[in-house]
Amino acid sequence: MKITKIFTFDSSHLLDGHDGKCKNLHGHTYRLEITVSDDLICGGAKDGMVMDFADLKTIAEREIIAPFDHAFLYHADNARECQIAALLEGWQMKTLRLPCRTTAENMAAEIYGRLKAAGVNVCSVKLWETPTSCAEFEGA
Repeated sequence: MKITKIFTFDSSHLLDGHDGKCKNLHGHTYRLEITVSDDLICGGAKDGMVMDFADLKTIAEREIIAPFDHAFLYHADNARECQIAALLEGWQMKTLRLPCRTTAENMAAEIYGRLKAAGVNVCSVKLWETPTSCAEFEGA
């Protein structure tokens, strides 16, 4: 059985060295779909659920939404992006250092890993960067 909960958050980023418009600093309103798969809970207050949607919301807000929302997302190994982040941090603005380039594909995988580490039995993460463009990461 699977359940899916949808979230949104706003972030900015750039793709240094990209050959298109995304090389410039810009932002997105991301739509995040988290799908959890498990057997139904038998007995107790959560009988018949894969996972309580409220519990999923609490974890997702703590692990994903709080750090990502209204932050400048940047790749820890990119010197130019780190310089921008340092400038923003000097002005007490929110940034989030990621271990990967901030493509939708990499971010979906990063979000999946954060949820897995938080104990969620996530089976897929779909991250919409625009209303018509998304990346999906499915676990093994």
